[in-house]
Amino acid sequence: MREEAWFWHRAPEADERAFTHVVGIDTNTSFLSGSSRLLVGDSDPVHHARPTFDPRIPGAWRVDFSGADMDPRLPNPFTANGQRPTGPGWYTTQTVDYARKLGLNPQPIEAWLRTPLGAGWLDPWNERLATAYKTTMARLGITEDMTPEAFLEAMERYENGEGDPAERLVLRAIKQSVKSGVGKLNASPARYRDYVDGQPWPELEKPWWRPDIRASIISTARVIQHRRIAKTKELTGRSPLAAYSDCVIYPANTASPLELIPRKDDGSQIPGAFRLGVAPGWAKLEGTRSMDWYLQAREQGNPARYIAPREGERVDEGE
Repeated sequence: MREEAWFWHRAPEADERAFTHVVGIDTNTSFLSGSSRLLVGDSDPVHHARPTFDPRIPGAWRVDFSGADMDPRLPNPFTANGQRPTGPGWYTTQTVDYARKLGLNPQPIEAWLRTPLGAGWLDPWNERLATAYKTTMARLGITEDMTPEAFLEAMERYENGEGDPAERLVLRAIKQSVKSGVGKLNASPARYRDYVDGQPWPELEKPWWRPDIRASIISTARVIQHRRIAKTKELTGRSPLAAYSDCVIYPANTASPLELIPRKDDGSQIPGAFRLGVAPGWAKLEGTRSMDWYLQAREQGNPARYIAPREGERVDEGE
């Protein structure tokens, strides 16, 4: 399975080039959110030919989504590069279930499935790290009850170096625990200098070597991101220009992400779309640049990788 985070970008269309800015929105601890209530199988996988899809069964399903018509202004939810698949591929249960919810009626060609049904084995890990993350952010002055405007101001102070240095180190450790924990599930042989291609490596014998779980976490995060993007477009008419892992770039009229966040008449944010806030799965500002910067950066690669200001860099609103 090549279930990886997005690495996608596109050229702005004519109407989008009229925007003066591009704004990067970054999802808080997206992989932690992707592990919440995730069904994990604890049996050996068994091969099935032409199985009927069952969203309750963890596994890998071979399905052909190359004929699915998707919005060309949005990254495709079935590939890491965001482009239409060119043929059958292996997908997690979470990706195939999202296709079903989109009305695509997936017909698996074959599958490797773990039965009996799975359980939420990652929930204790998820709950402890989520609690630690929110507690530490609160100690840094960023709480869940903040309005979007107050949250952006608090995050700007944090980005400028304010807050207890010890708590800042704790926060870094929590984020690294999430990243390393997910990465450990599919540890590669790259660190072994004498490794020969095709030979086994020590991690294969470890109980935590479960690339299927890593794929499920990443695909869940990608599915959630696609759902948010689609909902945000439905409510605002705005489509993304680029996506890199948990960062999405949108065209904007100002340097603020507030114009991209749908709200109800009472000012509250709308569930299902992007929401600004400290909670895992909500979003923060990654960076703001000019549309001209985006056009130039795209010649060098994916602008979503570079929209965040580098350490010590000062970015003017008109840049």
